[in-house]
Amino acid sequence: MVPRFTDKYLYIYEVHPLFVVFIYLDHTFYDSTMNGANSNFFIRFAQESIARALVTNSAVLVVGPLGTGKSSLVRLFISKMGRYSTLEDEDALESARYDPTGFVRGLDSVIIDEVQRAPDLFLAIKQSIEDDPRPGRFLLTSSIDIAQMQNLPESLAQRMEVITLLPISRAEIDGKKPSFLKAAFRGEFVTPPFTLIGNDLVLNVVTGGYPELMRRKESRRKAWARDYVKALLRRDVREISGVEKLDRLPRLLESLATHSGKLTNFSHIGSELEIDDKTTQKYMAVLEQLFLIHRVPAWFQSGLSRLVKTSKLHFLDSGFHAAMLGLSPEKVARNRHAFGALLRTFVLSEIMKQAIWSEEIYTINHYRDKDQDEVEFLVEDETGALVGIDVKPAATVYTTDFKGLRKIQSNCGEDLKLGVVLYDGTKTVAFGDRLFAAPVSCLWGGESVS
Repeated sequence: MVPRFTDKYLYIYEVHPLFVVFIYLDHTFYDSTMNGANSNFFIRFAQESIARALVTNSAVLVVGPLGTGKSSLVRLFISKMGRYSTLEDEDALESARYDPTGFVRGLDSVIIDEVQRAPDLFLAIKQSIEDDPRPGRFLLTSSIDIAQMQNLPESLAQRMEVITLLPISRAEIDGKKPSFLKAAFRGEFVTPPFTLIGNDLVLNVVTGGYPELMRRKESRRKAWARDYVKALLRRDVREISGVEKLDRLPRLLESLATHSGKLTNFSHIGSELEIDDKTTQKYMAVLEQLFLIHRVPAWFQSGLSRLVKTSKLHFLDSGFHAAMLGLSPEKVARNRHAFGALLRTFVLSEIMKQAIWSEEIYTINHYRDKDQDEVEFLVEDETGALVGIDVKPAATVYTTDFKGLRKIQSNCGEDLKLGVVLYDGTKTVAFGDRLFAAPVSCLWGGESVS
C-alpha cells in the first residue's frame, strides 16, 4: 500500500477503488472493544457515494461538521479531478472572493475545499456548468449545511448531488457495511460480529466519532470541544449568520447539552440565558447549520389524534455531547442516568449515517402522544413502512418498555415492520409479534466489505 496523503496525525491509504483506510500513527482507539479487529483501520463508506455521484452529476458537494475528514476524503480524488484548491488557504480565499468567475474560468475539473467561505463561487460554478455540463467537473466540500444558504442558485442545486459526511461510525471503525435498517424493514435482524456491553459500550458512546476526540485523552476532550466551538465562531458563524451577540452561542450549546433528547422548548431554553424565543430559534438554527445539533421532527399520520407535534432536540455526536457535559466513562459509570441521553445521541447518529449510505430514502421522526407514551425514533421509508426504535440504557428490558411501540402497532398494523428496544445486553428477545429487545450492537451488524 502506498500513502496518498499525509498530515500530522494520519496516513491515508487507498486499498480499494471505492474505499479509504485511515491509519493513525500515534494512538490506538477502542483497545478493549475491537475483539480482533484492527483498531487502526477506518473505512469511510461515503467514498462509494462520491464516486457514484461524480459519474452522473456536474457537481458533487460533500457537507458535514468541521473536522470529520471531508478534506482528507476528497483529496483521494485528486488523480481523477486533476486539481485541488482549499479556501483554508488565505491567498486562494482572497482570490475566490475577489473574482469568483475568474477563479473557476478555464477549469476542466477541480476540487474546491471549504467552498462555503466564498459563497459567490456558487454562482460562478453554476455559470461554468451551464457552459459545460459534463459530469464530474466540480467536487466541493462545505462545513455548513448549504440547504439553508440563501445565495445557492436553484439551477445549480438541480445539477449537484449533496453527500453528508458525519463523524466516524462504529461500523466504519469495524470495516463492515451495516445492514440494520435494510433488514429491519424486512422484519429481520442482523447479527453483530460481536456485542458491546457495560463499560465497553460506555467507552464507545462517550468517545463518539470525531477523529480529534478519538485521538485525545479523556482529560483533554472538554478543552477540545471548547476550542472547536471557538474556531467555528471565528471561521464560519460570522459569515453565515446575522445573529448578534455570538458570544452567547457557546453558553447556549452547553445549555442544550442538558436538553438533548427532550422536546424542544425555546422559551425554557432561552430563559436560562435571558434571551427571547426568536433569538433562541435563530441561535439554534445556526447550530443546526453547523451540524452540531439536530431536531428530530414529530411523526404524525392523518386520522390519528392526541399526537404531540413538537420536535426533539439531539446532538449529532455522542462524543461531542459528552465533552460538552464534561462526562468521562468513569463519571458515567457512577451516574448511569446521564448515560441515557448520550446513548440516544449515539443511536440517532448511527441510524442517520446508515440512512445517508442507503440507496433508499428514509425519514427519522419521533413518536409521542398526550398520554406521554413515546418511541424515541420512528424510521419511515417511501412506501410508508415503519421501523420503531426505542433506547434503554440498562441490561434488563420489561414488557412496559414496549408501550409506545404497541400503540404504533395497534394504529398502523402491518405498516410497522419491526419494533425494537435497543438495550445494554447480549441477547435478542421476542416480546410479541415483530417486537424485540436487542443489543445496541445490532446497529452495526452486516456483511464484511470485500
